[in-house]
Amino acid sequence: MTELSPKTVLEQLKKQTSSRVQCSLDAIFQVCTEQKERGLNEFGYSIIARLGKGRGVPAAQSLRNKTGEPYQILIASFTDSNFKPDKSTISLNKGKSFSWIEKLKDPVVRLQANILYSQKLAAEKLVKEIVPIDQVIEFYDGGSSSSPHSKLTDLEREALEYLISKEFMRRAGLEVGPNGSILSSNDKDNFLPVAILDAVKKALQYL
Repeated sequence: MTELSPKTVLEQLKKQTSSRVQCSLDAIFQVCTEQKERGLNEFGYSIIARLGKGRGVPAAQSLRNKTGEPYQILIASFTDSNFKPDKSTISLNKGKSFSWIEKLKDPVVRLQANILYSQKLAAEKLVKEIVPIDQVIEFYDGGSSSSPHSKLTDLEREALEYLISKEFMRRAGLEVGPNGSILSSNDKDNFLPVAILDAVKKALQYL
């Protein structure tokens, strides 16, 4: 797996943002680098905003907002760089279903996908901790009965919508293939299986 350094993430983000955002990204990068040099694994938005006050770093709320996604990605790259599990463990944990994440050529898109994957694992772990082992969870497919517990969260819905968006396809070098599959734009290889688009769209419609 290609190591994705914060410096690489910064360079990629600056290619896609305005000059104002670029200046803020540089300021955040400097503050996060200083934290790393101090040996501190503390990259909370409030902490970074406080340390960068008067140095060009946006306020904590601006970092958290949806428009602050470039800042969030950059900060997340420092968090990830402080934790380097064994490579075989990474591959094992992701499994075949999610091995495509590491094949994404755009480092920013790859980081976004890894963040979403980490959030998925965290959500699954939380469910296991909250729901008793002997409790049955029922899911409904849009019939007359419905359950609020089977609905997607806003974050999950945004993640699925992004995965089938034209922006994601373009940045990841993918295109829609026959029968709802997703192909690599370069060699037309089957990147994701047949009916994957239909499955995602159905999940968005009924969950």
